[in-house]
Amino acid sequence: MPSASDSARSVAPSLPSLWRDSDFRSLWAGQTASQLGEQASLVILPLLAVLTLNVGAGELGVLRAVGQAPQLLLALFVGVWVDRWRTRTVMVLADLGRAVALGAAAVVALLGGLGLPVLLVIAFAVGALSVFFDVAYQASLIRLVRREQLLQGNSAIEGSRSAAQVGGPALGGAMASLLSAPIAAVSSALLFVVSFASIARIRHRESISPHPGNSRRIWRQIHNGLRFVAGDALLRTVCLASAAFQFSLAATMTTYLIFLPRDLHLSGTAIGVALAATGPGALAGSLLAARLPGRLGYGPVLVAAATIGDGVMLCVPALHGGSMATFSALIAINLVFGAFGQLVNVTIMAVRQAVTPDTLQGRVTATITFAGMGLTPVGSLLGGFLAQHWGVRTALLVTAAGMLLSPVLMALSPLARLGRALPCHTRRPPLPGGPWRA
Repeated sequence: MPSASDSARSVAPSLPSLWRDSDFRSLWAGQTASQLGEQASLVILPLLAVLTLNVGAGELGVLRAVGQAPQLLLALFVGVWVDRWRTRTVMVLADLGRAVALGAAAVVALLGGLGLPVLLVIAFAVGALSVFFDVAYQASLIRLVRREQLLQGNSAIEGSRSAAQVGGPALGGAMASLLSAPIAAVSSALLFVVSFASIARIRHRESISPHPGNSRRIWRQIHNGLRFVAGDALLRTVCLASAAFQFSLAATMTTYLIFLPRDLHLSGTAIGVALAATGPGALAGSLLAARLPGRLGYGPVLVAAATIGDGVMLCVPALHGGSMATFSALIAINLVFGAFGQLVNVTIMAVRQAVTPDTLQGRVTATITFAGMGLTPVGSLLGGFLAQHWGVRTALLVTAAGMLLSPVLMALSPLARLGRALPCHTRRPPLPGGPWRA
């Protein structure tokens, strides 16, 4: 449903019109700062565990699993709450909470009590609040821009996330390697404060329908979101492909973060720079996403980009030693992975938003997040288990190969046959507890 302020917005679907919109600029800036803080913290916590606490592969898998567990435990409920609340409110509270959590980590570190149990608590808290923020920002875009601007809006938002991927891992790796734990935690916390201040400036007032607050109603709304996704062939494929990719990626990253320092003998700073290489690639992917689907078709772009982006990770286990050639090859691999992975992300997000009614945006986002990210804790544990029992290099090869299941699922589905125009939702949301209506 168009927002009340649509008449004040430019009707031209050109990207510059979005930059003239102060609300979109505030969302974009806040999202950039928030993602930068999140990316930094996601590197700080594992590297502190590996380099400072000297944890093993199994313990690192547990740490990553705890940080990812909120995707499984909370995502579906968060979708209902986001559909009930104003997305601006959800985002600013999530930013504030993450700043407080990382600030608490700094205090504990200053008192000499920073250890794995504290990192587990902080990882879970930051992960839980990140679920709220991620569902809310994806639902907020459809309420701020016109439908024909979705691809360009997503390209801009995901481009900012790409910029965060450039600075976040490098910043996190450098702080974990060169600075004290309190400074590393405080630096990430300050980025969430910046995001809080930017998103709080959004003036658009979203119209939210009142909903009963009883638990039976919440479960019914969750069920409606699940039914809508399960009943749509495109969304169902997105769920399955996302689940396959995220599960394998979680296992891959657990072995990857052990492989880089212990097999390739890279420092924390070098690891941060190597991981940050996905950022420029992702920025290029965002720019390509604004053009390629409309020229080549959404389906062909999705299948080809997923195959290339996921397949390139099979090159990582072939690397040996810490030479400049190895480091350069690692950067090149991450550039390709970032570019084609981002092309998939932006394109598939535009498809998802286009086929989903406004009243179900939060729940559909949460359902796909639940399906895609819910298995990541298991993937992280599996990656640690395989690395411990099969060896890091073999585990990395197996888990990287698993990511190719995602483009296979896309290629065998109606998603691969999408043309050069965004699809449109043709069904209304289900009545509470009732049947589908065409």
